[in-house]
Amino acid sequence: MLPIDQVLSAESRAEPGVPPLGTLRLRHLSAALRAGWRDFLTHPFYGIAFAGFYVIAGWVMLWVSTASGTTFWLVLAAIGFPLIGPFAATGLYEISHLEERGRRIEPWHVVSVILEQGRRQLPSLCAVIIVVFLFWFFLGHMIFALFMGHMPMVNVSTSLETYVTGPGLAMFAFGTLVGAGFALLLYMITVMAMPLLLDREVDFVTAMITSFTFVQRNPVVMLIWGVGLAGGTFLAMLPGFLGLLVVLPWLGHASWHLYRLARAVAEEGDAAPLS
Repeated sequence: MLPIDQVLSAESRAEPGVPPLGTLRLRHLSAALRAGWRDFLTHPFYGIAFAGFYVIAGWVMLWVSTASGTTFWLVLAAIGFPLIGPFAATGLYEISHLEERGRRIEPWHVVSVILEQGRRQLPSLCAVIIVVFLFWFFLGHMIFALFMGHMPMVNVSTSLETYVTGPGLAMFAFGTLVGAGFALLLYMITVMAMPLLLDREVDFVTAMITSFTFVQRNPVVMLIWGVGLAGGTFLAMLPGFLGLLVVLPWLGHASWHLYRLARAVAEEGDAAPLS
C-alpha cells in the first residue's frame, strides 16, 4: 500500500477556482435530503462514529455542569465544537463524494482526507467561526449587563423570577434578535464554504464570499434549509442527545448533495438530474 501522502497526491481532485453555482428550488432540498439519507443508510458506521463524538460530548458537558453547578465548562466546550465540527463534516462530505464516483470507501482514506484538511484552508475558516462566536459571547454579556445589571440577583439559576420582569423579557427579545443575526451570518459564510473547500482549491476568504453571495441569491430556499438544519438538530438533542446519531450524519451528507446540486444546476440548467 502506498503512503497516505502519495495516495492523496495521486487521487487529488481539488481543481483551482470557484465553480459556478446555480439557483436552487425547493425540490432540490428534498432531493438533497433523500440523497443524504441514502448515503447514511449505505454507510451508517461513519456517520454514527462522527456523531457519537457530539453525543458523548453532550453527556460530558451536562454532567460537568450539573456536578459543578456552573456553565463555565459549557462555554469552553461550545468554543471547541466549531474547531472540530467542520472536520467531521469533511469526513461525511468525502464519503458522499466517493459514493457519487462509485469508489470503494476505506476508513483509512476517509481519515487521511480529514487530516489533509489541516494543511489546507479549513483551519482558517474554523478560526473565523471562533472569532464570531467569541464576539457574540462578549456581546451577550454586554446585553445581559445592559438590561439586568441593576436587578437584584443572587445567582442566575436561583433568581429565575427576574427573567419574567420587563427588563428580563426585553433582554430575551433583544438578545434573541442579535443572536439570530450572528447565527445567520455564520450560516451564510459557511453553508457552501465548507463543501467548496473540500471540492476545490480556493482560499477561505473566497469560499466565505462565495457562500455568502450564494445565500443572497437564493434567500428563500436557503433560509428554509437553514431553519431545517437548526430545527432538526435541536429536536435531535431532546432525547438525551441520542437523536444526533442519526440527524447529524443525515444532514451532513445532505449538505454535500445540496452543494453538488447547485453545481449541477449551473452546469446543466434546470434539467440537472435530482438525486
